[in-house]
Amino acid sequence: MSWQTYVDEHLMCDIEGHHLTAAAIIGQDGSIWAQSAAFPQFKPEEFTNIMNDFNEPGTLAPIGLFLNTAKYMVIQGEPGAVIRGKKGSGGITIKKTNQAVIVGIYDEPMTPGQCNMVVERLGDYLFDQGL
Repeated sequence: MSWQTYVDEHLMCDIEGHHLTAAAIIGQDGSIWAQSAAFPQFKPEEFTNIMNDFNEPGTLAPIGLFLNTAKYMVIQGEPGAVIRGKKGSGGITIKKTNQAVIVGIYDEPMTPGQCNMVVERLGDYLFDQGL
């Protein structure tokens, strides 16, 4: 299965009539493996900050999580494994696997829990596959 298929069929899937706004699978080096059409272009330093927070949990909380200049307030996650952020009526979930990070961005009416479920389920699967 191609990385784009994972994005199209597993991340951008229908959850109770709702979909993520955008999603991507990104290598831990910052290279895009696959992304949805609406996924924002981000700056290398924004991705570096995300990876630093996985290595040293809590570093993003004081400054916020930025993705293409959009600022998300960092909320509870799982140190070293999941980063969650909130911005207005939407937010972001980022799950780290062995080789990549899975990113899901949502807006209402999708709920934070639905976004977390979609992103983290795929992330757990890829992690179990050694990816």
